[in-house]
Amino acid sequence: MRRVFILGPALALLSGCEAVQSTFNAQGPAAHRIANLSWLMTIVFLITTAAMWALIGWAAVRRRGTLEEHAPVDVGGGQGWITIGGLAIPLIVLCAIFILGLKLMASFPIHDGMNQQALPADILVTGHQWWWEVQYLDGPVDEHFTTANEIHIPANQPVMIELRSADVIHAFWVPALHGKVDMIPGHPNFIRIEANHAGNFPGQCSEYCGEEHALMRLLVVAQSPDDYQAWKQQMLKSAAEPDGAAAIAGQKLFLSGPCSMCHSVRGTLAGGRVAPDLTHLASRQYIAANVYPNNTAYLEAWITHAQSLKPDSQMPDITMFTGTQLRELVAYLQQLK
Repeated sequence: MRRVFILGPALALLSGCEAVQSTFNAQGPAAHRIANLSWLMTIVFLITTAAMWALIGWAAVRRRGTLEEHAPVDVGGGQGWITIGGLAIPLIVLCAIFILGLKLMASFPIHDGMNQQALPADILVTGHQWWWEVQYLDGPVDEHFTTANEIHIPANQPVMIELRSADVIHAFWVPALHGKVDMIPGHPNFIRIEANHAGNFPGQCSEYCGEEHALMRLLVVAQSPDDYQAWKQQMLKSAAEPDGAAAIAGQKLFLSGPCSMCHSVRGTLAGGRVAPDLTHLASRQYIAANVYPNNTAYLEAWITHAQSLKPDSQMPDITMFTGTQLRELVAYLQQLK
C-alpha cells in the first residue's frame, strides 16, 4: 500500500511535464525516423487485426451445412489459407520490418565504446542505482564540470553522449529524442541526440535495474544556444557563498554532518563521490532523480525520510536535525544555484 501512495504523486508529476514520453511524440531527427517506423508497424498491425476480425466474423456467420454434407476429415482443404495467411504474408511483413529496422539502425551515429573509432563525447552520463551522473567534457579540461539527473543541451545541435554504468545494466531512453541504448558495466556505448526546439524532454531508465527502477527518471533540457552558454558559464562557477544567518548555519551543518560524506559542493570541503553533486542543486527542476519537485517541502522530506519517498535508495533517512536545523540546511541548499 505504501508503494501506491509513493507512485501516485510521481505519476501525477510526470503528467505535468512539458513533453510526453511517447515514441510517436518525436521532437528530434532521430526520433522522427524511429516514429516513422513505429507508425508503419502500428498501421500494419491494425490492418492485420482488422483482417483477422473480419475473417473470424465471416467464419462465425457463414452457413455450415449439416454433418451429412461435410466431406471426410482426410479429404483435405484449407491448405491455401494456411500457406498464404499463416506463412507467406507474416514472413513478408516481418522480413520487411526487419530490413527497415536494420536500415534505420545503420543511419544512426551510435558507436560501440569498444570500437577504436568511437567519436569523442560532449557529455558522459553514468547510470547509478538509482540516479544519473552527468559530466560535461566539451572544451578545455578547466571547463569540465559535473551535475546530476538533468542534462542540458543546445537546441538544433547534435550532442554526442557517452553512456556508462557504475553498477548494474541500465538503459538510457528519452523517447522524444532517440531510441533506447543499454548502459552495460565495463562496456561504454554512445548515442547522439538532437532536439528540434527548446523545451523539456523527460526520459527514464528502460532496463530493470532494481527496486527503484521505475523512479530512475532523467530530464533533457534543450535551450537556445545563448541560454545554453549562459547556463554552462553558471555551472562552471563554484558554489555561491551562503547569504543570511540561516543559510550560513545550514552550510556549517552540511559540512559537519553526514551530507558532505556522500555529496560534493565545489568550493567547499564537501567532496563525497557516491551521491549526486550538489554544487548547483537549486537550479534543477526536480530532486531524487527527477521524481519530486525541487521545493522546500520535498527537500525537507527527502533529507529526513528519503526511504519513504524512494525505498532502498542510497540516501538514508537523516533524523538527527531539529526543526530549526532542518530549515537552515534547506535554506543553504536553496542558495546553491
